[in-house]
Amino acid sequence: MSATPAKTALPAVAMTAVSMVLTLAVVMMWLGSAVPWPVALVVGLGIDGGWLATLAYERRLAAQGDHNSTVTGVGWFFGLVATGVLIAHALTAEESAGAWLAVAWLPLAAKALWLVHSLWERTALTPNALGAIQGIQQEARDEAAVARARLRAEATTEETRLTAVTAAGARVARVQAKTAERLSKAWSTLETTRQGEDTGRALTSVTTPVTPGVTARWALPVWGPTDPVPALETGAPALSDDALDTLVHDIRHSQTPPLSYRDMAARFRAAGHSASEVRLRAAWKRVA
Repeated sequence: MSATPAKTALPAVAMTAVSMVLTLAVVMMWLGSAVPWPVALVVGLGIDGGWLATLAYERRLAAQGDHNSTVTGVGWFFGLVATGVLIAHALTAEESAGAWLAVAWLPLAAKALWLVHSLWERTALTPNALGAIQGIQQEARDEAAVARARLRAEATTEETRLTAVTAAGARVARVQAKTAERLSKAWSTLETTRQGEDTGRALTSVTTPVTPGVTARWALPVWGPTDPVPALETGAPALSDDALDTLVHDIRHSQTPPLSYRDMAARFRAAGHSASEVRLRAAWKRVA
């Protein structure tokens, strides 16, 4: 038996020794007056011996990792017999009956301690296993602490970022509000100026010599939502490269000497033809 199991078995050993001594003493005192003392000694030793033998057999089976219900039952039977002897002596004792009755539970307590010790042995682990378990638990605690620290740091960073973004948004909103206020004041000033009589007379005096019979009207541009401008209607389909080359060749050689690119381009567009400057210049290079 190693040091640690021996320490855990000491209470059970001590309780068993005390119970056996009490049982032997009670049998000697109780039966000593009725039968010869050797007979009483044999009875006491028989109870203690039977209990000790079953206990030793149980311990050997436990060391082998085995268990026998019959042996366990016999051990509890001897424990109950010892307890019954102590209770019977306490009830028949004329003096100190309460004291003897108070120690009558010791045999059963000793059996219970041996049961607890056997349960401890079945669940005991080696120092290496305990060290491995402690290492795993410590590693899990370390990982949990690191994860908590990372989450707290990320939360702090996100809070700082949101605070900065909120502050920047507030500054932008203030600048936009100030700009809108200034534009509104400027627009109001322009509108007041437009509607003034002096403004009308000034415009009339300036535009009358230039556009006789036309009343000058000064209208401010629209400030707000506007309607989309309709798309321009598409003209004739685009010319192919061959057709474009033919037109460029005909226009260029329409007179002698051949026209320059600028004159050719002017006559090309004056004739109602349409082509981008890039395509027209490419056709000119191919023809020329």
